[in-house]
Amino acid sequence: MSAGTEEVPAEDALTDDAFLGGRLQLLQPPRGHRAGHDAMLLAASAPEAARVVDLGAGVGAAGLAYAVRVPAAQVTLVEIVPELAGLALRNAARQSPDLSGRVRVVEADVATLGRPSGPPEPPARAADLVLMNPPFNDPARHRLSPHAGRALAHAIADADVATWLRAAERLLAPGGRLALIHRPEAIEALLEGLKGRFGAVTIRPVHPGPGAPAHRLLIGAVKGRRTPPAVLPGFVLAEDAGRPSAAAEQVLREGRAIGPD
Repeated sequence: MSAGTEEVPAEDALTDDAFLGGRLQLLQPPRGHRAGHDAMLLAASAPEAARVVDLGAGVGAAGLAYAVRVPAAQVTLVEIVPELAGLALRNAARQSPDLSGRVRVVEADVATLGRPSGPPEPPARAADLVLMNPPFNDPARHRLSPHAGRALAHAIADADVATWLRAAERLLAPGGRLALIHRPEAIEALLEGLKGRFGAVTIRPVHPGPGAPAHRLLIGAVKGRRTPPAVLPGFVLAEDAGRPSAAAEQVLREGRAIGPD
């Protein structure tokens, strides 16, 4: 991933959005890639860990949501766009209680992490958990947004997700865990990228409603493990009437974790 330009609007143009029933407040630009359910689901799907790295953190949504849920976690937010990295730092400091004491922000390209020539933080082979919300849209299948920030946040080829998986492997300690969210269409590239690096892969489909095809996958994996993959029960966001499901309310409003099964 190469650096891009994201124009963050003036202070009075930023939106101040509540997540997790108001437990998390995020300043973010009104246009471009905006934090939503994906980041909250990713944070809720991850097991508790002490040393956590959030790759492609944007304004900090997933990593900060995780820090809210797991008070003992030390979280590093990695973001390539300087303006978004700055907002992530501000968002950490403006929570109640202030999270800046255990959340740090690193402005870096994911591809450089954990390499001798890369940034010193986060260090290689030190993380217990890596959260990953890689750009979703394969340019071969999706029309790119004309907005530079949205395109950077949303578009890499499915095959290029291996770059992010290699970075996660370099950052994780032996037996460390990976949690990621992606589109179902990318499952082949994801499994290929995990092969030989991660095992004990779990795949949880996320459905917008009852009977609807999955539109996201929550994937967990363990570095160095060779256990075969398993498909977990699906997570349904809304009931037939369009109201949030009980499970979605517990995760998205009450800030609970998504159980292991």
